[in-house]
Amino acid sequence: MSNTSKSLLVHGYEVVIGFETHAQLATQSKIFSRAPTAFGAEPNTQACAVDLALPGTLPVMNRGAVEHAIRLGLALGSHIAEQSVFARKNYFYPDLPKGYQISQFEIPVVQGGEVSFFLGDEKKTVRLVRAHLEEDAGKSLHEEFHGMSGIDLNRAGTPLLEIVTEPDMRSSAEAVAYAKELHKIVTWIGICDGNMQEGSFRCDANVSVRKPGGELGTRREIKNLNSFKFMQHAIDYEIRWQIEQIEDGHAIQQATVLFDPDTGETRAMRTKEDAADYRYFPDPDLPPLVIARDWVEQVKASMPELPRQMAERLVRDYGLPEYDATTVTQSPAMAKYFETAAKASGQAKMASNWIMGEVSRRLNNEEKDIAQVPVDADTLAALLKRIADGTVSNNAAKQVMDALWAGEGQDVDAVIEAKGLKQMNDSGALEKIIDEVMAANAPMVEQFRAGKDKAFNALVGLVMKASKGKANPQQANDLLKQKLQ
Repeated sequence: MSNTSKSLLVHGYEVVIGFETHAQLATQSKIFSRAPTAFGAEPNTQACAVDLALPGTLPVMNRGAVEHAIRLGLALGSHIAEQSVFARKNYFYPDLPKGYQISQFEIPVVQGGEVSFFLGDEKKTVRLVRAHLEEDAGKSLHEEFHGMSGIDLNRAGTPLLEIVTEPDMRSSAEAVAYAKELHKIVTWIGICDGNMQEGSFRCDANVSVRKPGGELGTRREIKNLNSFKFMQHAIDYEIRWQIEQIEDGHAIQQATVLFDPDTGETRAMRTKEDAADYRYFPDPDLPPLVIARDWVEQVKASMPELPRQMAERLVRDYGLPEYDATTVTQSPAMAKYFETAAKASGQAKMASNWIMGEVSRRLNNEEKDIAQVPVDADTLAALLKRIADGTVSNNAAKQVMDALWAGEGQDVDAVIEAKGLKQMNDSGALEKIIDEVMAANAPMVEQFRAGKDKAFNALVGLVMKASKGKANPQQANDLLKQKLQ
């Protein structure tokens, strides 16, 4: 395992987590047919003869899906196989028209690689086993029907990349951080829209527990986790459940489970299959997938600056700490917002602090993302300049941001003037206030001179109050110290 930290123990047990993530590829048509992939159409209106598995139909590979797989491999530092093979994964389910799924088994298109991310201020790395191309199944509809189920085959044949990790994660928090980083990467490089509510990015967590240093425990797979919040809740519940079962003397049985967000519990759906149960064999209708090296080089030339590359550049060019650089590259929109604000203000570190702090806090409270921010990057830069030149204090700047956020204008200087938030930098006026405070609080002055340091903070507070918060705090500190000597 390439993680650098020691494993956290839960009631004396080590948690072991691996992930399988299905990323729906952003192609216009399906992986083996020309049927469209748009979400939300009427049931069974986007399934052609190939998707319905009508006799005599043959699959034809979608070049765009392969190119998306190449892009992911390049982004994750993986080996891209020059030749890979499609296989039939056999199982029976009503929404699988052929009775098998076309997937990859022994020779996947993307092999190895890794995903690095921060958990707090600690850098973590999760190794990848593979990412393979496959088709999605259809969808069974149970709620709309009484005593029966409906089948919608619109999703059948939609192209997927299944991204499989080593069991490198040791907590639900680490698992969620990994999933968020992978989500960032696939959306950043444009191969997946990342819409979890629509099923474009679905995660399965393989969870087991063991005593430290022991053999891997029996895993249970939590299927189709489609929100980061539910992902953490589901894994935490599963960990507690497995430990309780073991402590009560029960053996864990390998199984596929679902998370019920209403009860906050996982429940077994079926006994987990192994590879042998699927009877994989090469699909006779599809030749081996051959990827020429010059094609890989063409795709590499079209790749955007990757998040980790941009983060390294921000550290190098702007002097940002690595944590800040990684955080502000959560999305292309946030990265652009940061760079615009940093360049326009000349205050890179202050820009990252505000974006990670005030801006992100407000967006989170309103359940919005950076693309919906009501204060543009140039306006933020103007505010940062006024903090840097001492026009406003940091606290006053937050009041300015309140007004800007609420749409009370986009001119920073006008808002500062209208609200009377300009910081007092006139040392003569400030000295007068300090003299008045000291004269009105002589006992407190004597307490400080007698060695009670807390009295100093109290005096500073009185000075700030007397100035109605407009005094420059550092200047007030310095002048007060001089006068108390």
